[in-house]
Amino acid sequence: MSALGSEFPLLIKTLLHTPLQRRPHVEIISDGITSYDYRTFDQRLRQLGDALTNFGVKQGDVVAVMDWDTHRYLECFFAIPMLGAVLHTINVRLSPAQIAYTINHAKDDVILVHSEFMPLLADVMPMVDRAVKIIAMTDAIEDDVPATELAIDGHFETLLQAGDAAFAFPDFDENTRATTFYTTGTTGDPKAVAYTHRQLVLHTMATVGAFGSVEASNRLHDGDVYMPITPMFHVHGWGFPYAATLLGIKQIYPGRYIPARLLHLIDTHRVTFSHCVPTILQMLLSAPEAASTKFDGWKVVIGGSALPHGLASAALDRGINVFAAYGLSETCPVLTFSHLDPTNEDDVAARLKTGLPAPMVELRVVDADMQDVPRDGVSTGEIVARAPWLNAAYLGNDAATAELWRGGYLHTGDVGYLDDKGALIITDRMKDVIKSGGEWISSLALESIASAVAGVGEVAAIGIADDQWGERPMLLVVLGPEAKAEIVRAGIDAAFAANVSEGSLSKWAVPQRVDFVADIAKTSVGKIDKKRLRLAVE
Repeated sequence: MSALGSEFPLLIKTLLHTPLQRRPHVEIISDGITSYDYRTFDQRLRQLGDALTNFGVKQGDVVAVMDWDTHRYLECFFAIPMLGAVLHTINVRLSPAQIAYTINHAKDDVILVHSEFMPLLADVMPMVDRAVKIIAMTDAIEDDVPATELAIDGHFETLLQAGDAAFAFPDFDENTRATTFYTTGTTGDPKAVAYTHRQLVLHTMATVGAFGSVEASNRLHDGDVYMPITPMFHVHGWGFPYAATLLGIKQIYPGRYIPARLLHLIDTHRVTFSHCVPTILQMLLSAPEAASTKFDGWKVVIGGSALPHGLASAALDRGINVFAAYGLSETCPVLTFSHLDPTNEDDVAARLKTGLPAPMVELRVVDADMQDVPRDGVSTGEIVARAPWLNAAYLGNDAATAELWRGGYLHTGDVGYLDDKGALIITDRMKDVIKSGGEWISSLALESIASAVAGVGEVAAIGIADDQWGERPMLLVVLGPEAKAEIVRAGIDAAFAANVSEGSLSKWAVPQRVDFVADIAKTSVGKIDKKRLRLAVE
């Protein structure tokens, strides 16, 4: 690197300048484990950087993490890439064989593993074909590492406490890879997504610029109290831990996701900003402890799956400022989010829209020939995008990369349209669109209608094979507490009849089959797994 002061690389460590200068006294809390301020956070990062260096980690090495959402994970978000190493966030919800595949493919050199995941890692390691050092993590330094057949090479907190708090992280090229993780598709091996320091810094700045610049109440600002309810292995916790740190706001890390525990933290710390998939919010609202929880002032970004109308209404009734956002693992992930009209924030439909693009995002809706469809609020097409932080390539998978970037734009695989104000509305995943008699039926539209019916806990709409029409839509419904199937079915039929009558839904799209089920299959990151549902029904 040049010694010139004007040469200022966009490195993850630069995100720390603002909180340390402006808000060093603000707390970071790891529930049941520890709490400290941003000064101590910086000190621990330096100690961890020195400890990993002494442990043998060097630039270009890959360090993996298997942990709950704790202060340790936040420290790894920073210290590992700040060394010039690559942070691999392992999806602990994958099967042992899939985890082994990701360790081998990423070429992990070190794995930091919480004691509760050691049995899982013990099942994984016989399938790992490379030498990997293992560092154990426990919630207290005095806790014994549980008996395990794994060869443990060090203890996280012991190594960190021996590190030098004056350690200086180096400068290097901002295009150095900082992180990698694996998508969880329904077919084939997981695909490796990777991001550079430059991309993560730009994504962080765009997220802060997007969520901080709106006039409505769903802003993110330095007076917020932040708690993630998206696993930190999933697209860097959607990038918000980096954004929250840049702003220097109070952060709460909840550990394992236990409904009563999450609700207690929301209430006790007056959490004001979180993000999660719809199923997590549904789980929290359905928990017995929700009845006595104060939700007022809590802003919740919903992503990963569409925000159903029924869930949005239920959340708003409890005082939760809920709204949708949109992105993919391949987009780091933020592309768009709902922009509310500050004079009409009661508009539920506006909160369901995936919204306007973040700064620096170029968003298009195109047909099969990459031509823009009319921006008339009706014409649908595939959503494609460009931005400075999008995944440039699937590591080691040239064919998938070429498919992702055909025509010079990242193909999301999602279908939608733009309204007259430029807001994006997702109508379906391309693979989930129900094709019946030559017509496309949006599964998301069907789910939104059914979710608003009293007694519907969860709902999924899928296409099932039909000899005459190719596919026909059906609903899978999980009943809410004390709901009766016959009453809910009557409510669903009435809701669809009303939508047909008012002209918002074709009669052809009305599902004739409704199955009541105990649960709905989810992917490892909490999305409805429609491939599994279709296979189970067929």
